Amino acid sequence: MGLQWPYSIPISIFIGTATGLPIKYILEKKYIFEFESDSIKHDGKLFILYSGMGVFTTAIFWGVEYAFHLLFNSDSMRYLGGAIGLSIGYFIKYWLDKKFVFIKAAQA
Repeated sequence: MGLQWPYSIPISIFIGTATGLPIKYILEKKYIFEFESDSIKHDGKLFILYSGMGVFTTAIFWGVEYAFHLLFNSDSMRYLGGAIGLSIGYFIKYWLDKKFVFIKAAQA
């Protein structure tokens, strides 16, 4: 068992997010939305908007998970709420990215 530090979980979440978010952005931009940005500046703006949509939909995921925890006071129901919240969050994230992030300049 490794050394425990009071901030190890928040730090691991931060490192995972800082690593995964840019990779996810690049992969979704290329393979899901087949989108090419106009410039590095445009790409930076898109990444910020993309990240903001992720914060919003993560709040939905956490909210549903926590609501199930409060309503049912059971680990299994909290996990079910997490799965439902994650599904809702991903559906909304795809829709928001398609409508507001990965759009051509003429559509904006």
